[in-house]
Amino acid sequence: MRVALVHDWLTGMRGGERVLEVLCRLLPEAPIFTLLHVPGSVSRIIEDRAIHTSPLQRIPGIARRYRALLPLFPWAVSRLDVRAFDLVVSVSSCVAKSVRVAEGARHICYINAPMRYAWDLRDDYFASDGLGRAKAALAGPVLDALRQWDRRTADRVHRYLTNAKNIAGKVERFYGRSAEVIPPPVRWDRFRLAPESERSDAYLVLSALVPYKCVDLAIEAFRGYGRVLEIAGDGPERARLQKSAPDNVRFLSRISDEEAAHRLARCRALIFPGEEDFGIVPLEAQAAGRPVIALGRGGALETIRPLDGEEPSTGLFFDEATPDALRAALARFEAREGAFDPRACRANALRFDEPVFEAALRRVLEEEGVRF
Repeated sequence: MRVALVHDWLTGMRGGERVLEVLCRLLPEAPIFTLLHVPGSVSRIIEDRAIHTSPLQRIPGIARRYRALLPLFPWAVSRLDVRAFDLVVSVSSCVAKSVRVAEGARHICYINAPMRYAWDLRDDYFASDGLGRAKAALAGPVLDALRQWDRRTADRVHRYLTNAKNIAGKVERFYGRSAEVIPPPVRWDRFRLAPESERSDAYLVLSALVPYKCVDLAIEAFRGYGRVLEIAGDGPERARLQKSAPDNVRFLSRISDEEAAHRLARCRALIFPGEEDFGIVPLEAQAAGRPVIALGRGGALETIRPLDGEEPSTGLFFDEATPDALRAALARFEAREGAFDPRACRANALRFDEPVFEAALRRVLEEEGVRF
């Protein structure tokens, strides 16, 4: 069986790329088709694969500017030619799910989320990007058109898989399709429990610095709070956030996976201030034995065991996306800090171990005719 992999873009290692890594191991001969590729930005197992890109790859400076070319993405994905393949497996948060396959071929999509720009996080993406009134007014009709196109092309997929019940609900609402939930992989072996003597008093945000991650909410919560917040991550919001941050909020330079694991194991707790479709980072923090203070929405509700529940607690939630609500959660956390056992946090993360994910994907591929 001739199999191809399709991914939105290859510009860094995030949750979607971790899914792609597992697919690369399961399907060692499958080439990758993607809108654009920044060489060296993803793991070796992905970099070593034959990677085919769209015409966007030829645009000078595309690695810095691709988000601004969103209206071109439907055209660009139509230029990915996968007609020679019997089975196409896409990993999609944007347009990969809309690739057109040959007549008689099968298309499985592992959808991290329907296109956020066009659906439920539209305002969050464009609220603070400096568009100006005129450009913002033009963006509305463009996003409306993208949403219509996204819905029209949803039936190019024969079988949807997804990461959380939260996203399965969105797939049903937006596309009228069902999706099988297979939680994404956490490579817990990257993480170690740190001795209590090595732990820091600093809280940690580990996140891409884009508007919908709500890092500014965490910064405001720590303004005048008397605790240290470290922010590890990069993105278009970095300069703005850093300029407005108080002295007790410290920005770290871009860090490696190894340094991220080190920081997670030694932070007082991870702060997770935005609503995520699933959210790998809270599980990584728990794999390192640290609790999570999270907005009580989205995928966090499926991966964090709250205070006073039936299972050992691995974090706590705040209900409103406001600095005051996060400060109140910090106070509750510090009053009950002894309730969070690092071993219980790690045990919870093991429910999402990578071999569990790999076995589930293998089963699906076998059902589609792949022989191992």
